[in-house]
Amino acid sequence: MRRALPALLLALASCAGPERLPPAADVPLRGLQRTVEVLRDRWGIPHVYAHTQRDLFTAQGYLAATDRLWQMEMWRRAGEGRLAEVLGPSAIPRDRFARLMKYRGDMEVEWTSYAPDAREIIEAFVAGVNARIDRVRHDPPVEFKLMGFAPEPWTPEVCLARMAGYVMTRNAANEVARAQLVRAVGPEAAARAWPPDPFVALEVPRGLDLEGIDERILADARAAGAAIDLRKDEGSNNWTVSGALTATGKPILANDPHRTIAIPALRWLCHLVGPGWNVIGAGEPALPGVAAGHNDRIAFGFTIVGIDQQDLYVEELNPANPLEYRHGGAWTSMKVLREELRVKGRAPEPLELRFTVHGPVIHEDRARNRAYALRWVGTEPGTAGYLGCLSLNRARDWASFVRALERWKVPSENMVYADLDGNIGWVAAGLTPVRKGWSGLLPVPGTGDYEWQGFLPVAELPQEFNPARGYVATANHNILPAGYPRALGYEWASDWRFRRIDEVLRSRRGFTVEDFQALQHDEVSLPARRLVPLLRAARPETHELREAAGRLLAWDCTLGRDSSEAAIFEVWVRKLVPRVWAKRAAPETLQALGTRRSLEQAIRWLEESAGDPALLEALGEALAELRQRLGPDPSKWPWGALHRAQFLHPLGRNEELRAKLDRGPVPRGGDGNTVNNTGPGPDFRQVSGASYRHIMDLSDWDRSVATSVPGQSGDPASPHYDDLLPLWAEGRYFPLVYSRAAVVRETRERILLRP
Repeated sequence: MRRALPALLLALASCAGPERLPPAADVPLRGLQRTVEVLRDRWGIPHVYAHTQRDLFTAQGYLAATDRLWQMEMWRRAGEGRLAEVLGPSAIPRDRFARLMKYRGDMEVEWTSYAPDAREIIEAFVAGVNARIDRVRHDPPVEFKLMGFAPEPWTPEVCLARMAGYVMTRNAANEVARAQLVRAVGPEAAARAWPPDPFVALEVPRGLDLEGIDERILADARAAGAAIDLRKDEGSNNWTVSGALTATGKPILANDPHRTIAIPALRWLCHLVGPGWNVIGAGEPALPGVAAGHNDRIAFGFTIVGIDQQDLYVEELNPANPLEYRHGGAWTSMKVLREELRVKGRAPEPLELRFTVHGPVIHEDRARNRAYALRWVGTEPGTAGYLGCLSLNRARDWASFVRALERWKVPSENMVYADLDGNIGWVAAGLTPVRKGWSGLLPVPGTGDYEWQGFLPVAELPQEFNPARGYVATANHNILPAGYPRALGYEWASDWRFRRIDEVLRSRRGFTVEDFQALQHDEVSLPARRLVPLLRAARPETHELREAAGRLLAWDCTLGRDSSEAAIFEVWVRKLVPRVWAKRAAPETLQALGTRRSLEQAIRWLEESAGDPALLEALGEALAELRQRLGPDPSKWPWGALHRAQFLHPLGRNEELRAKLDRGPVPRGGDGNTVNNTGPGPDFRQVSGASYRHIMDLSDWDRSVATSVPGQSGDPASPHYDDLLPLWAEGRYFPLVYSRAAVVRETRERILLRP
């Protein structure tokens, strides 16, 4: 009988003694079946208690839109290809590309791919979003007023847009870059300069002329994947540790997905309690469910695994009819769709969208009678990004977790797992094309000789369950097990972060949540450990160089924000790597590689050449730059003075708006190769990193912690707009309270959503 009680009553029944809650605000919400209780804690996270599943997700949609309506509306327009309506002609290329990426297959298969009840859930979520839009229609959030448009009602199909998933799967850009490199230096030299991992020989596909394959092909794709600019790959870590290595004897799971640092925040946290649901964590505000978090039985988290989910096809056009292309030895007609794109400030733009059997045509080269079509997993049902969480959130054990991952297709993720029974595991999950006889590293002719042969089942993807070492860790590195027979892809992030995590996890037992907070913020640089000792063989001729080299040699290789040695090292490396490559690679190789010049390769070259003059040449240049930027005293060169995070709102178009909307700058430690991945971009500014982190303690869910930045709300007038920024800036966390009693203790606002 107890099992049949609604989750709300169960939660109430589990509490000892009377609850002390703030007075409730009553909010009428059209479409509800019964009253929904929302307890918002001091960090702005809503804990939602509902009697029915439909009410639960109607409430989630309403609350997400309450916090983030403008952000959600801009994402919606980006996904649907409707930004030009509010931004003007500059958005036409990205709108055209978004419309090309739209899913156009069987809708029944699409809905059921995510979960049997996915359509019901999404319809409820969208109903909640629309209820919020109705409520603020005549007084919308300030961003709408600044831009001069109003939010429009959503349809359930908004949640099925492919653009968010496309941004996380883009391999086609590397195919173009690699083709340019092969054309410049040949396949053997190209493979040495930019080696596939695992290594395979680069072979130019039969019948493919590399001439003309260049950046113009992806111009619209780059525009569509860029941040929405109204002012005119990143990496993640996770690990799961068994109770044999923790102080409590129960697993701990840690995750910090890294994405662009932005305001409003990318992630939005919530806690959903209803029949069949008791899940907490973070997702994206425009989607129902929770992408990373835990329910009452299991915890889960993700990092991008990098399965190759795209291929660029070079289609031969019929010179007499550019709407025909050669496939299977015969001319075949393209599918053509005609649409109209509304544009702010001018007449509508007619669009002609073309498709081959391989997918949307993203570029045409009429001079060469070519079209370039993108084959990517987004044309398959069930590939809207992150929506597979609707099944994942309800997994109860390892078997149901793995079954749920059959529905997780985009983006490809290293999904880590832990459960209350003490089990841990990992699956490299994502829709994985099977290519037979070709690698996918270069564009291929669209003749029919290079076709996908289906997709790998989840059972054949890399995975581990309760490994003997007692932990699993991933950091976007090459995760292929020794002897693994399948080709998932050949491009991965450097393994510096993984090696540091692995070093710490192998070092001892008795780990705590606090230990993993420290590890998520670890700033030990493994590249520094290899580079700095090379200075011992150098012979500095000036006092300044001897002093700088001595400081680096005495340094602990930690890139702390207050460390002057960290600043010297970082500027030195930026000068050193291009100099080393320039001495050892042909000019045409350097030009084709661009910024893809491996730090690892530069270090290997330097290790082979004791006392290489480049070490001191680059160091002298670095010291000169630091003097110019920070003054003459090296003791006053903290890394954080150069390396800062700034949260720049897309609408900060003038000084007055920037003062209201922007936050920061915040001094930062670390870099792109430390566990605390703070990815220095142009001018050393942090442009990506862990905007959200969680650490799940399976001995007591209430001991779990999280951090996000800058806040739950996108409303500059809300106290939750930036209240999490000080915690994030200092590497501190807040409790991710879960039990009803703990939630009540931390509640600062109570809302009753009534039918």
